[in-house]
Amino acid sequence: MKLLVALGGNALLRRGQAQSADNQLDNIRHAAAQLARVAALGHELVLTHGNGPQVGLLALQSAAYLAVEAYPMDVLGAQTEGMIGYLLEQELANRLPSERTVATLLTRVEVDPHDPAFAHPTKPIGPVYSQAQAQQLAATKHWSVAPDGAGWRRVVASPQPLRVLGLAPIRWLLAQGALVIAAGGGGIPVVRGADQRSLQGVEAVIDKDLCSALLARELGVDCLVIATDVASVYLDWGLPQQRALGRVTPQALAQHPFQAGSMGPKVQAACQFVLATDRRAAIGSLDQIEDLITGRAGTQVCTANVEAA
Repeated sequence: MKLLVALGGNALLRRGQAQSADNQLDNIRHAAAQLARVAALGHELVLTHGNGPQVGLLALQSAAYLAVEAYPMDVLGAQTEGMIGYLLEQELANRLPSERTVATLLTRVEVDPHDPAFAHPTKPIGPVYSQAQAQQLAATKHWSVAPDGAGWRRVVASPQPLRVLGLAPIRWLLAQGALVIAAGGGGIPVVRGADQRSLQGVEAVIDKDLCSALLARELGVDCLVIATDVASVYLDWGLPQQRALGRVTPQALAQHPFQAGSMGPKVQAACQFVLATDRRAAIGSLDQIEDLITGRAGTQVCTANVEAA
């Protein structure tokens, strides 16, 4: 099978963990162990990943150095794509046979400069704060902030991805048997200039799951796997009556609201992929990756005529 596995930012850095290099490396080693088992089964594998906690930390560090202006979000996104990609590539290469190439690609993704998302920031980045801390930071740093679970986080613009640039090298690497890490953090957001040819970075963060769904469609993958830190998509999450969804159609999912900064984009991405391809998407825990792929775990999003692997 040709698979695209999208690793959530919280699968790489657990909620409430200090954003230390050691903690991130420990989590990436755990993720690499799960993914190496999938690669060992002979699947063609493309890996994407989140970067919300990491890009937020870099933004804080950049803002703390006052000798120069803070770096823009597209540059910080590129830095995190390289950093996380390097760690994943190294840990996967340590676990795979030496002849299995692992390659990380910085990936630009075009967005619309007039996307309404620029006026309504929703994408959470950085650490979780108390409400009082978040409101103080919003006042002093001119941030937008919003609730995220039990805490609050900074939010930035998250425009829709229009096209993934650089598909040819990804396809070539897959044809050579490589495991490809691409479009990390949703890719580096760029907009087209007035000449409709030149591109430039823009102050935004693209949702990793929506970009992953677009990349999965472009590459013609058999299954999109969205790996996170919960076992399934739940209705009434956090309430006594919460219940997990198993096999479900996009039409059924569309009847339920999901939090915009959390499960909402994952559900939207899965539905977009399924409706566009008539293939299957799975949402669930990275620890159950094999069962997610075969349809025995997590939330399996598919049309009525699609069978599990």
